[in-house]
Amino acid sequence: MKRRISILGSTGSIGRQALEVIEKLPDKFEIIALAAGSNTELLNEQIQKFKPKYACASHPENIVGAKTITFEEICSDKTNDIILVAVSGKIGLKPTITAINNGIDIALANKETLVMAGDIVMPLAKKRGVKIVPVDSEHCAIHQCIKDISQVEKLIITASGGPFLHKTVNDMKNATVSEALAHPRWNMGRKITVDSATLMNKGLEVIEAHHLFGMPYDKIDVVVHPQSIVHSAIEYKDGSVIAQLGLPSMHIPIQYAITYPERFEGIKSKSFSFSEIARLDFEEPDWNKFKALHIAYNSGKEGGSVPVCMNAANEEAVFAFLENKIRLFDIIDITEKMLEKHTKITTPTIDEIFEIDKEVRIQTKELISSLN
Repeated sequence: MKRRISILGSTGSIGRQALEVIEKLPDKFEIIALAAGSNTELLNEQIQKFKPKYACASHPENIVGAKTITFEEICSDKTNDIILVAVSGKIGLKPTITAINNGIDIALANKETLVMAGDIVMPLAKKRGVKIVPVDSEHCAIHQCIKDISQVEKLIITASGGPFLHKTVNDMKNATVSEALAHPRWNMGRKITVDSATLMNKGLEVIEAHHLFGMPYDKIDVVVHPQSIVHSAIEYKDGSVIAQLGLPSMHIPIQYAITYPERFEGIKSKSFSFSEIARLDFEEPDWNKFKALHIAYNSGKEGGSVPVCMNAANEEAVFAFLENKIRLFDIIDITEKMLEKHTKITTPTIDEIFEIDKEVRIQTKELISSLN
């Protein structure tokens, strides 16, 4: 029987690769709905090819070939077996909660959902009996390694180190946008690539891992692994370490997340050659150079509304860097200043989370304007 799936963010990097996976497995999936932002030209091409019943975009009048509905309506359609949440930003949070309330399983590729509201989302999923399977390669790796979380001593999240791994602090301070976007291993969107250059992305993943697996922050380690072959690992209480390895391709974790618990031969399936890889290197992150990682750990430990503030400030600062308004290291300084100003709410509601996010973004933009 085919698994019925909807994809939120079908025209983005993860969404496009998910459709490539589904195209390779045509007898396994029926696409119920595709949702995009402003790229209705590509969305219409996807509609023509995959024949979903429904579609959603910021300009619905331009959609051709499918009935137009909203994100919320997609996530309220109980004919879905699973919804892939592959949109970026806070827009993914409310649809995810709607899907969970309707008992629909989630393949999660949206960091903000757990960074902003992990304390709300994960208990709700447990209460509704909904599976949340992570798409990020690191969390997907941990998910594959864990059999009994009560026996796990530590999570080990790997990081490639990005384009500045072997550069100096001064190199990073003077980095251009093109240098920050020159990731040596992964082909990702511009915002997440900049976050990978500062290692903020890894900090966000630490917060996600805390919520996904219920692991204390002092039992989540980050290790730099430039080859991006070991996607993450876990250490059990007896000292055994189990790691998940694979080629640096998002097709593999996407396929795992949307076919879980089954496995099939897919678009990137092939025998893994240890002899071709030859060597695997690991090292401690440079906490002075990659200060964003330290900021994220501290924000996660503070909890409450603090990660919401950190995420919003960092995102607006990254956008400003991409527009050449500030330097790379200014992202860190701006994020720290916004955190210093923030008054923590210990258990914010969803409405409060969105209000905090909105206010922090306004204040961050004002701060950036004052620097120019």
